Amino acid sequence: MSNSPDGGGPGRSLWWWGRRRSVVLDVGLALLAALECAVGAYATAVQKFHWDTPWGVATAALGALCGASLVVRRRWPAVPVVLALLFVPGSFGVVLLVVSLYTLAATWEWPSRRGRVISLSALAFAETVAVVLFGMFEPVPPEEGTPPIWVLVLIAVLVSVGVTVPPVVTGLYLGARRRLVESLKDRAHGLETELDLLAEQAQERARRARLEERTRIAREMHDVVAHRVSLMVVHAGALERIVAKDPEKAQQSAKLMGEVGRQALNELREILGVLRMSEERVLGVDDLSGLPGLVSQSEAAGMPVTLTVSGSRLPYTTEAEQTAYRVVQEGLTNAHKHAGGARVTVLLAYVPNGVRVAVLNECPGGAAKRAGLPSGGNGLVGMRERVVALGGSFSAGPEADGGFRVEALLPSRLAVQDSRLA
Repeated sequence: MSNSPDGGGPGRSLWWWGRRRSVVLDVGLALLAALECAVGAYATAVQKFHWDTPWGVATAALGALCGASLVVRRRWPAVPVVLALLFVPGSFGVVLLVVSLYTLAATWEWPSRRGRVISLSALAFAETVAVVLFGMFEPVPPEEGTPPIWVLVLIAVLVSVGVTVPPVVTGLYLGARRRLVESLKDRAHGLETELDLLAEQAQERARRARLEERTRIAREMHDVVAHRVSLMVVHAGALERIVAKDPEKAQQSAKLMGEVGRQALNELREILGVLRMSEERVLGVDDLSGLPGLVSQSEAAGMPVTLTVSGSRLPYTTEAEQTAYRVVQEGLTNAHKHAGGARVTVLLAYVPNGVRVAVLNECPGGAAKRAGLPSGGNGLVGMRERVVALGGSFSAGPEADGGFRVEALLPSRLAVQDSRLA
């Protein structure tokens, strides 16, 4: 199966033309070649071989049929070449030979079928040289003289070159050019497909980034709201019980509730403000140095909390310190919700393999049910995701004595390296 030299595509049925003008071109060339071959065949049969007219007409019909073979030149390019070689000895069929050689060189793949192209072209060239030489060696009157042999050979070679070489070279050039254009189109189509795929991947990455950002903001909102509101609910419950008995203490609880509410609003403003700021802005400013204040707020809410710090203070990245702070905050929030009145211990340890934070509460008493704080069950899940995302480890679960433990370890690689020269 071959491709069209003039823009037609590969054919898989009788109608192998790619465009309407290709049909017109091939039919026109076939009619011209058929007319030439018919006239040449009739003249050769009647004048040279002195055949009768019926035989001449039959020969002309055969020649017309062979010339008309150019109609199939795009699908079977070798057929017109072979038929043209049959008419070269009769010194006619030039149109058929030239067009078929061009089609052969333009349509057959190069170099996979170059052997056939070269062999058929060489055979046409050699046959043309022999026919021209044979014609020039016909007897001539003595008075006219005969040119030297080398002149006759040179003329025969030049005529053969003029008939066979230009169509072959032109066909090779145009065929190579067409294949180059097709390969460029295929490459452009491949690049377009690749760009579409990259665009889809970019959209998917953007969708995931938005989802991760929403999840991160949701975690921050949960951390801020859950802890602050838990403190406010605890103070509100205490205020309700002591307002008539101890107005002064009730006033202190109300003042503390106001401070906790303002802190919650400030943190919410920071979180929401990130949506309007650059990516370089980090959510929140809480770090490990703020743990004493966090513990003090829980103590003011009536929870007995002990903070224990061990190891040499080592600064960590902002994200790591904020995550450790949030783990402690979530642990205290859980203690407020589920272990009201129980003793709570907060541990902060700077160890060789990182920084460890833990919140342990003892077995809650009867006061655990009085707070009535809601729990969505998402706080510990969010903490685990944040710690694991930084390469740390997180654990949360009940203790053997009925208490509850929340613990996280962030690796030492998150520590801020001292780049100063010694």
